Amino acid sequence: MSGTSLDGVDAALLETDGEGVVRPGPGLTMPYGAQTRALLRAALDAAAAMTAPGPAPDSIREAELHLTDRHADAVAALLGKAGLAPGAVDLVGFHGQTILHRPEQRWTWQIGDGARLAQATGIDVVNDFRSADVAAGGQGAPLMPLYHAALAGSSPLPRPLVVANIGGVGNVTYIDGEFVLAFDTGPGNAPVDDWMQRHTSTPLDKGGALAATGTVNLTVKVP
Repeated sequence: MSGTSLDGVDAALLETDGEGVVRPGPGLTMPYGAQTRALLRAALDAAAAMTAPGPAPDSIREAELHLTDRHADAVAALLGKAGLAPGAVDLVGFHGQTILHRPEQRWTWQIGDGARLAQATGIDVVNDFRSADVAAGGQGAPLMPLYHAALAGSSPLPRPLVVANIGGVGNVTYIDGEFVLAFDTGPGNAPVDDWMQRHTSTPLDKGGALAATGTVNLTVKVP
């Protein structure tokens, strides 16, 4: 997956029953190159100019095809790392790249061509996870709370349990027995990446090096 950030593609091999068993395998990250970031930024700008769902402009379709091929590269690299043939994998979960997220309008847009990825990898692909969740009034991250709940099921940590996930956008999962509640908390790494690109011409604050030179303001209150 790549999510909302412009860092790269993360890929991981998991064995699961789809409910409560998660056995992690190898993983890897393939950083985006300059061409990929430029295409995605153009797609973000094009999406931001849209006021309602409609046909994808050429810049978005170009970014989608390029992004899908980078994900195919990540799948191939992960299979090579794990020493597996495509036939040993049941399916690929393909989140895609978020270029627009307006849950208050029940509209979210993740680019990525699932059929193209399936053809390139030879593995069945499941994608477009978020649209139905947003259409139903959710905030578009239905997989994270399920994954957190599955991990918590085998954890000795006391309940209730809160898991914070900080990607391009932050979200939190509250777990108490069978009760699971999840929602967005606001901006995560995305505005930091934007600031770094604008002021330092680098795509991210690697290792949090610049942030570590600052001082935490403990007096700020969120209304």
